[in-house]
Amino acid sequence: MEHHTELKGRALLFLLFLWFLWFSNLGVRIIFSPILPLVEDEFAVSHARAGGVFIFQSIGYGLSMFFSGFFSGRVGYKKSIVVSLLVSSGVCFSIPLVKVFPVFYLFAFVLGFSTGVYLPSVMPLITEYFEARHWGKSIAIHDSAASISIFSTPFLALALLHFFDWRGIFPVFAGIFLLSAVIFYLSSDEFKIQHSEKTRLSDLIQRRSLWIMAILWMFAGGANMGIYFIVPLFLTKELSLGIGYANTVLGVSRLGGIAVAILCGFLVDRISLRKIMFVMLLLTGIFTVLMGTAPVRRVGIFLFFQAVVVTGFFPLGLVSMARMFDREVRGLATGLTLTIGVILGGGLMPYLLGLSGDLISFRFGITLLGIGVILSSGLIFSLKEIK
Repeated sequence: MEHHTELKGRALLFLLFLWFLWFSNLGVRIIFSPILPLVEDEFAVSHARAGGVFIFQSIGYGLSMFFSGFFSGRVGYKKSIVVSLLVSSGVCFSIPLVKVFPVFYLFAFVLGFSTGVYLPSVMPLITEYFEARHWGKSIAIHDSAASISIFSTPFLALALLHFFDWRGIFPVFAGIFLLSAVIFYLSSDEFKIQHSEKTRLSDLIQRRSLWIMAILWMFAGGANMGIYFIVPLFLTKELSLGIGYANTVLGVSRLGGIAVAILCGFLVDRISLRKIMFVMLLLTGIFTVLMGTAPVRRVGIFLFFQAVVVTGFFPLGLVSMARMFDREVRGLATGLTLTIGVILGGGLMPYLLGLSGDLISFRFGITLLGIGVILSSGLIFSLKEIK
């Protein structure tokens, strides 16, 4: 694979294409959030059952990340991403055919599994494609796609709902994935890493830093995507706001996170990585608690600030893992960490928040999550491998 010393020209163009793949990968998963009230009404299911879509999606996503860490390096990271795009396209073409709600769970699982291959496969590509001195910037630029996707997806959903019902949104993504698979296959080089998975796994699971990162990712993921997934239900069902207004608040709340995610990537070489990660997670917990306890007219304000600070954690976390783990196990370590974080943070958390909405209130669950995030932030200082 060609190794680039500067972040410009062809190298920057390739990074921007990877940015688009990550934007689409996350967008198709979070599109369920702004359309969930419509799906819930059509199938006449409870908040908890509707939120169960995210559990199945996250289980599929997490399992895929786990197995991708083992096999993508051997099969080839390029081939793994191409297969991921093709399967995602097939699933999106199939979702409009769903007539019974439990089938929604099946497609959510398969879609989660297909999209989960991407991140553990692309991180080794980025660190191999660019010199180590550019990792912070390249990872931050790539990860900013997540912030922009989270911000723009509610507005994209509103725009598409003017032309289609919620089912018609998925064929649009299907076409995007199919075209992206062809372009990626033609424009990228294959990269493989051969290693003994059993030996590497036994070494990894004994490293305390792996489990600390997994716990941090679980709480950060819960405060980010867990909150994001249930906000439309929280605003429309508990606070009695309109779905258009709810999706606007949801999208605008993610606007500030775009600049923060990129800024954090450029600051990692100038400021203590542990300190900035701690501040981001601590503030996330505080704003989450405030969002759960604030009057209705101020919920959107605290949601905005919460989304701004939590977004900065993820590029910092990815840079931390790139520095903590060697080249041979970087994809596996990323897959293991994100498997735990995604299943528990992005899957179990929305379900528990939905259950809280059914049994007590969404506010109670959101406040409890915020307290957990605050308590977890202190674990960052146990990561001795980073400064």
